[in-house]
Amino acid sequence: MPFSDYFKAIHTEVDATLDRLIPGDETYPPSIHQSMRYSLFAGGKRLRPMLAVAASDAVGGSRTPVLCFAAALEMIHTYTLIHDDLPALDDDDIRRGQMTNHMKFGESTAILAGDGLLTMAFEILTDTAFFPGVAVTTILAVANETASAIGSLGTIGGQVVDIEYESAVADLAVLEYIHTHKTGKLITASVRGGAILGDADDDQVSALTVYGKHVGLAFQIIDDILDIEGDWRKLGKTPGSDIKKEKMTYPSVVGMEAARKRATELTDSALEALEMFDDEADHLRDLAKYIAARTF
Repeated sequence: MPFSDYFKAIHTEVDATLDRLIPGDETYPPSIHQSMRYSLFAGGKRLRPMLAVAASDAVGGSRTPVLCFAAALEMIHTYTLIHDDLPALDDDDIRRGQMTNHMKFGESTAILAGDGLLTMAFEILTDTAFFPGVAVTTILAVANETASAIGSLGTIGGQVVDIEYESAVADLAVLEYIHTHKTGKLITASVRGGAILGDADDDQVSALTVYGKHVGLAFQIIDDILDIEGDWRKLGKTPGSDIKKEKMTYPSVVGMEAARKRATELTDSALEALEMFDDEADHLRDLAKYIAARTF
């Protein structure tokens, strides 16, 4: 992560916001809150929150409302990870270097912890108290767009196709659908939501939408590459799970060299989308470069 003081500050602010919003370990019933907090504070990169805050900052937005949005995004992302790891889906034992939620707390609690995080995210996104100075119509639009990004036409749809096409014949169109929906939709919504809450104009939102789509797909392509070449000590999980499950990935469909080239092209396109911005978008530029070069 390009952990300049800027990104360290966002990470700290997001974690403090999450800690304030999620009930404490001993809040009754303690088992569910311990499970929710276990995965939420397991050492994530906070990429989606950082994209949201950086997008808001790029258009001169206020920090308070976007931080609450950023916290909700991390709750949603963590819910997807908890459910992804379940035996019925990817059946993973390790996440971020520690036991997955269902291995630690059991399947039933893990399912409910994911449900709890998702529900709490929308409690926040629909409470105007968390978005001072923001029009109710704007809050509603951001909440609606976030919901659409993770529903059957977004993350869930991508997950379904990912499962259905395990062991299937390589198909680039299907693979792009999986990646742009399972991962890309929420990343794009993070950038757009941050910009909208920051009172961006239409041209700014359009440019940042293009940026979000490109970095979202680039992120997942690099993820595919790291599943083959990554170091488990950095990844916090054992590489090779995609191969073991016979999942469609960019390296398996187009080869490693073409996958790297595609990730570079997408990164370049993301940076081009920011040409209308001056140095206020430099943090978004840094994040795009990080995504292309990341090793975990």
